Amino acid sequence: GRSNCMADELHIEVCYARRDAQFSYPLTVAEGVTIGEAIRLSGILDECPEIDLQHQRVGVFSELRSLDEAVHQGDRIEIYRPLIADPKESRRARARKHQDNRK
Repeated sequence: GRSNCMADELHIEVCYARRDAQFSYPLTVAEGVTIGEAIRLSGILDECPEIDLQHQRVGVFSELRSLDEAVHQGDRIEIYRPLIADPKESRRARARKHQDNRK
């Protein structure tokens, strides 16, 4: 094996987009770190407390991945906004549209 006392470092990026802002966190992690760990290490959850990893999907380069998969060199981890709006909220939005249409 290689005489390498340092674990290999991977340079990755954690990204998230709000409707009004893009967040991007470059990060160096040790080999073997999972996607979920990398997201936590990036500090993005402090910056964007609305992110809920239990319910939001994550992916790498637009392909869905699970939180316990290992990251690879150069990965761009993307946290996707929940696609489904709150059902009550979309009902309200539809009701509002109806009223606008009647005017």
